[in-house]
Amino acid sequence: MAVNDRQPDGAGPLRSRAWFGDGGKNGFIARHSLRAMGRGGHNFDGRPVIGICNTYSELTPCNGHLQILADAVKRGVLQAGGFPLEFPAMSLGEPIMRPTTMLYRNLAAMEIEEQIRANPLDAVVLLTGCDKTTPAALMGAASAGVPALVFTGGPTLNGRFRGRHVGSGTDVWRMTEELRAGTVTQEEFTEFETALTRSAGHCMTMGTASTMACLTEALGMMVPGGSGLPAVDSRRGTLAEETGIRAVELAGSDLTPQRIMTRAAFENAIRVNAAIGGSTNAVLHLLALAGRLGVPLELDDFDRLGAELPLLIDLMPSGRFLMEEFAYAGGLPALINDLRDHLHHDTVTVTGRSLVDNCAGAEVHDREVIRPLDRPVQPAGTGTAVLRGNLAPDGAVIKQSAADPKLLSHTGPALVFDSLDDYLAVAEDPDLDVTADTVLVVRNTGPKGYPGMPEVGNVQLPKKLLDAGVRDLVRISDARMSGTAYGTCVLHVAPEAAVGGPLALVRTGDSVRLDVPARRLDVLVGDDELERRRAAWQPPRAPAERGWSYLYDRHVTQADTGVDLDFLRGATDSTPPRQAF
Repeated sequence: MAVNDRQPDGAGPLRSRAWFGDGGKNGFIARHSLRAMGRGGHNFDGRPVIGICNTYSELTPCNGHLQILADAVKRGVLQAGGFPLEFPAMSLGEPIMRPTTMLYRNLAAMEIEEQIRANPLDAVVLLTGCDKTTPAALMGAASAGVPALVFTGGPTLNGRFRGRHVGSGTDVWRMTEELRAGTVTQEEFTEFETALTRSAGHCMTMGTASTMACLTEALGMMVPGGSGLPAVDSRRGTLAEETGIRAVELAGSDLTPQRIMTRAAFENAIRVNAAIGGSTNAVLHLLALAGRLGVPLELDDFDRLGAELPLLIDLMPSGRFLMEEFAYAGGLPALINDLRDHLHHDTVTVTGRSLVDNCAGAEVHDREVIRPLDRPVQPAGTGTAVLRGNLAPDGAVIKQSAADPKLLSHTGPALVFDSLDDYLAVAEDPDLDVTADTVLVVRNTGPKGYPGMPEVGNVQLPKKLLDAGVRDLVRISDARMSGTAYGTCVLHVAPEAAVGGPLALVRTGDSVRLDVPARRLDVLVGDDELERRRAAWQPPRAPAERGWSYLYDRHVTQADTGVDLDFLRGATDSTPPRQAF
């Protein structure tokens, strides 16, 4: 066997040989088409072919530097004797795409899955960053069944505004409300805008992008330390090279996403999510990912397992610091090492070792950022809570660490809006019938209702309350909220209003009770009255009639199962497709 044919112990035949190893017409066509790009014959001599899936796009500024990381991955692949081939995938830019990138997460996952399966790839490196690109990549790789590693682009440097650190998302929501309240001028707001994002990378708060990067590493799908380093830190390029090298080593092996992302790996990720104060969006993405793999995972697992650990990372929106401080304090490896007695030790990662072994000996360098278990930011049981009741029979979630503790047990009159537009049309009205006790309900914002389940669950407060000094309010919706956001926001109510869930039956003036300690969410209306309302209910909109939205509308599942498409659940394999010629 030639030096370039070396494969890891126990490796099987390379998938790429079904294309390039064919001595007849089909092999000729596959090889000569790549020769047209200047690829020499040595690339087809049996060396592993490594796909580099790149979600770079100028429409996704968070991922705008991934081309640089792709070059670093290629260097690693070439050093290890592999043949790198880069290909693009749909890029999901949360700040720009409308109505929401969540509408397109499953489409991107489908594209990634099919590109991996349809091409001569023996392993793949998936370059991601912005919120939905990472779960889409994980879902696509899980379904395709080829050895894979994810490498995220890293967070931006800390924002700096008038001598203080400011965080993406978190301080945007805060400054926007103060602008509306008149405590910040338009000039100050514009200056803040220019100072917030100082480099390439995704949000530097513990929003969804940072959360999913950390959880990807916790699941075992990223090289150790890859989740936290800033996008512009030179060490990220070094890790990208190492990722390319490791992809060559994995080619042809049985260390596939299905073997790595087991039930135990998901349990580790859920516990880590509690410790980092991760985004509620992680609940949806992990549920969808588990569904792709056939791993049993339920909504209640997030409450049960997450309640075992306190919040240990003092990062916005639940704390004071940002991802730069987290990385320099030791990052996820240091946290994992602290948590080793609370995690499964028998999981395997892309390194071939367990998660705990990967991080053994990693040190914490700043105990204000990464707190010890006996001095947490918030105690155990204050993370993501799962609520049930007659308003959410299939569940809803609330991020306790980002809420006003005084509102976690609250009963008040509902103020109900059938759409986000209806609410925004009156949010500035000084005569709006609203008080600090009001429970604001904005519905038809779920998977089907919007469509796509946008990040509008932390709707802006009525200006009347802002002017009175109120800065939080109980808000209930079937939407999501940004992982960078904060507030007493009940999210992901299932079933959603658009399919006739109980949220559709609430009326303005009804008493609504939120009891987070008891894990309850109820409207205090009798069953008979709710049934009368149900009999009169009509769907709020006609379903889409063409394109992706048509397919999505007819097959998307509800929040309690991850908002995936029903026909994509269950594991598949990596068998090369039938010949093209």
